[in-house]
Amino acid sequence: MTDLSDIRREYNKGGLRRADLPANPMTLFATWMGQAREAELSDPTAMCVATVDASGQPFQRIVLLKRFDDNGFVFFTNLESRKAQQIAANAKISLLFPWHPLERQVAVTGQAEALSTAEVIKYFMSRPKESQIAAWVSKQSSKLSARQALESKFMEMKAKFAQGEIPLPKFWGGFLVRPSSIEFWQGGEHRLHDRFLYTKEASSWQIDRLAP
Repeated sequence: MTDLSDIRREYNKGGLRRADLPANPMTLFATWMGQAREAELSDPTAMCVATVDASGQPFQRIVLLKRFDDNGFVFFTNLESRKAQQIAANAKISLLFPWHPLERQVAVTGQAEALSTAEVIKYFMSRPKESQIAAWVSKQSSKLSARQALESKFMEMKAKFAQGEIPLPKFWGGFLVRPSSIEFWQGGEHRLHDRFLYTKEASSWQIDRLAP
């Protein structure tokens, strides 16, 4: 077994205090997302999305956040993918934004609900043409005999859609994650990290400090 126990560092980029917290967690999330973008982090919108299968086995993968507001967090995916099938059976979901260079994490729990076709079309048409074609090509999470098969299918579909707009695949869509809790984690010296948990209660949010 490889021993990694000696890998450690101090977290000293600043703290998070109760007096500085807004009543709405999405206000703080917007501030932190803006600062992550200003810091020019690689993929600041990348989030780990966790779902659970019918046996209770959790799965995680990195997905890009495409929009957020007071209602929640939006991402898009192939509706035949493993994550989408698991969401269809169990809509409970969690998200994690790992902004390590800023010594921050944001963890979200909530329920995923399918977006309307109109919302999906609006986003799909904004994607680069190659990304639209890729959506048609990939049967996400299915087994492939070789990468060449995927590339050949891409070229085939590229030729097919060479003229005109690319239609929305019936198997492609998106989800809105409505949060029930949002935790903000800010690294602190001597492992005395600052953690604040927002929990949804009716139309307001309960805020609690958690031990690190």
